[in-house]
Amino acid sequence: MHLIQSELFAELVAHGFAIEPGSMGENITTRGLDLLSLPRGTTLSIGGEAVIQLTGLRSPCSKLDTYRPGLMAAVLDRAPDGSLIRKSGVMGVVVNGGTVVTGDAIRLTLPADPHQGLEPV
Repeated sequence: MHLIQSELFAELVAHGFAIEPGSMGENITTRGLDLLSLPRGTTLSIGGEAVIQLTGLRSPCSKLDTYRPGLMAAVLDRAPDGSLIRKSGVMGVVVNGGTVVTGDAIRLTLPADPHQGLEPV
């Protein structure tokens, strides 16, 4: 399961990429939720039944450049310490299936401490 925050699409459009939700292979697009900062093991309850547990950061691949030249570089950035920031979303596993529709509320449940950051998968 691949999730991307919609704020990334706005950023990409501002940089000249005509990108819409669903175009980078994501299954779910969120809004107002900083997916990249959540710890591994966070569960997202979406709508009335669906539950997804986050497992890691999605590593962008060169197929993005096939879709839009330069897109792969556009979803990568550098932190002040020089470390690579992958902005292409997060991956998770479906813990409980269910119907998900546009506008469904998303409820977060953080894992027990100590939290571990998401790593590339």
